[in-house]
Amino acid sequence: MKNQNNDQPLADRIRPLCLDDFFGQEEIVGERRLLREAIKSDRLPSMIFWGPPGSGKTTLAFIIAKQSDSQFRQISAVTSGKKDLIQILDEARENKKLGRKTILFIDEIHRWNKAQQDALLPHVEKGLVVLIGATTENPSFEVIGALLSRCQVFVFKQLDTECIAKIINGALEDKEKGFGGLNIKIEKEIINLIAQMSNGDARKALNVLEYAVLTSRSDEIKITDDIIKEAFQKSYLIYDKDGEEHYNIISALHKSMRGSDADAALYWLARMIEAGEDPLYIARRITRFASEDIGLANSRALEQATAAYQACHFIGVPECNVILAQAVVYMAKCKKSNELYVAYQKAVEDVKEYGNLPVPLHLRNAPTKFLKDIGYSKGYQYSPDFDYKEKQEYLPPELKGRRYMVEDK
Repeated sequence: MKNQNNDQPLADRIRPLCLDDFFGQEEIVGERRLLREAIKSDRLPSMIFWGPPGSGKTTLAFIIAKQSDSQFRQISAVTSGKKDLIQILDEARENKKLGRKTILFIDEIHRWNKAQQDALLPHVEKGLVVLIGATTENPSFEVIGALLSRCQVFVFKQLDTECIAKIINGALEDKEKGFGGLNIKIEKEIINLIAQMSNGDARKALNVLEYAVLTSRSDEIKITDDIIKEAFQKSYLIYDKDGEEHYNIISALHKSMRGSDADAALYWLARMIEAGEDPLYIARRITRFASEDIGLANSRALEQATAAYQACHFIGVPECNVILAQAVVYMAKCKKSNELYVAYQKAVEDVKEYGNLPVPLHLRNAPTKFLKDIGYSKGYQYSPDFDYKEKQEYLPPELKGRRYMVEDK
C-alpha cells in the first residue's frame, strides 16, 4: 500500500503547528506558563530543551518557528559544523540591520564539541541569535558551562500513555495528513498497546502505526497485536549505552540491591541485558557493590561477584544472563554494611587535608647501613615477636589515635 500523502513520514506530516494541538509538557507550555506567554509575545530567551526521544522538543521548536516573526534556522549538530554556523551568523547580522531577530535551532546540540560550542557562545551572549538547543543528554555534562548559564533549561518529561494514545487517535482521524481516509480497523486495546510499548516516545508510536498500515495488503486494514509486536521487536527498550539512561538504570540496579529488593534488582538487570548492555560491565558494577555496600558483613559477596565476572567472561551472552541474575539476587539478599566505604572516605579526607605526611621513621625499611644510621626502622616492633599485641603507632604523628573503622563492641 502506498503512502496516501507522500513519502514524508507520518510523524513529520502530522506534527502540530500550534500550541493548542501540542500534547504533553503541561508544566512547560500549559496555560499561563512563562514559556507559553513568551512564545505568544515572541519574546524568547535562549533555551535548552532537554528530554527523552519523542517527547516534543523538535515539535515545540517548529511551533515557535510558525508563531514567531523571527527568521528560523534549523541545523543538526550531527551533520553541521562551524562552517554552517558562520553562514547563519552572517544572515543573522543582515537580519539585525533590518530589525529582525534570528532563532537558531540546533538539534542534538550535545553532539557539538567544546570548540564548536565556544564559537557559538559570544553570539548568544550578545543576542545576535536566540538559541534553541535540543538534547537527550544531561546538559550539565554535555553543554559548556558558559553557554548553559546563558540559556533557560526546560526539562521535557516522557509522555504518558494517555498522551500517546491521543496522538495516535489524531493520526488515525486526520484525513489530510494522517490515515483518516483509509478503512482501518483498530481496537482501543491495540492503541493502548502501542502507547504502552512506545515508552513515552510519540515518534516511535507513530512509526509503528505507519508500519502496520503500510504493510497491509488489503483495502480493509486490520491492525492486530501480533502486527504491532512485530513492528516493535526490541526497539521499545530505550537504552543508550553512552547516554544518561545507561547511568540511570545502573543506579537503579545498585540502589535496589542496596535496599535488599531482589525483584526490583532483577527487573533493572533484565532491562540492561535485553537492551544489549555488556555483561562484563554489569559484573564489574556488582563487584564494586560487593565491597561498597556489603563489605565485612559478608566477605563471601566479593567471591560471588568475582566468580560471576569470570563466569560471564567464560560463557558469554546470552547464557550468562542467569549468572548475573544469581549474583544480583545474592547481593540483594546479603546482610549490608558500608563500614569499609565510610572508613575509606574518612581516610581520603585526611589525605586531602594533611597532604603527603612523611612515613614515621620506625615504619621505614632500612636496606642500607646509611639508612639505619639515620634512624630508618629504629624502634620497630616486629608483630610476631610480640604475639601481635605490641603497642606501636602506625599513623603519622599528626593523625595519632585517628580511627576510621567503627570500634568492635
